[in-house]
Amino acid sequence: MTSDEWVKEFPGAITVCDTSGRILEMNDLAEINLQSDGGRELIGKNALDCHPAEARAKFDSMLKMRSKNIYTIEKNGVKKLIYQVPWYANGEYAGFVELALEIPFELPHFIRS
Repeated sequence: MTSDEWVKEFPGAITVCDTSGRILEMNDLAEINLQSDGGRELIGKNALDCHPAEARAKFDSMLKMRSKNIYTIEKNGVKKLIYQVPWYANGEYAGFVELALEIPFELPHFIRS
């Protein structure tokens, strides 16, 4: 198995961009989720161009400040956790990764010691 083979069919959407927002990679589920916007054809395009003004401004700020953004959404009866965080290569800021994971509406919460 190659080091990134597990990502292809991972049961969550994974999209990776560089420090300017240019989409570098996406896994199979991200391609499916983004099909109406172009799917895999989005690779090489800037994710900033795919968002309305308010979201674009927030993402642009995240790229510059290297700040994470974590929230949940509900769309078409499906609840998702959206986890957007900077990624690094050899200690150098390299861009952002977005994970979009389907989660149950009622999610157990555990406190561990």
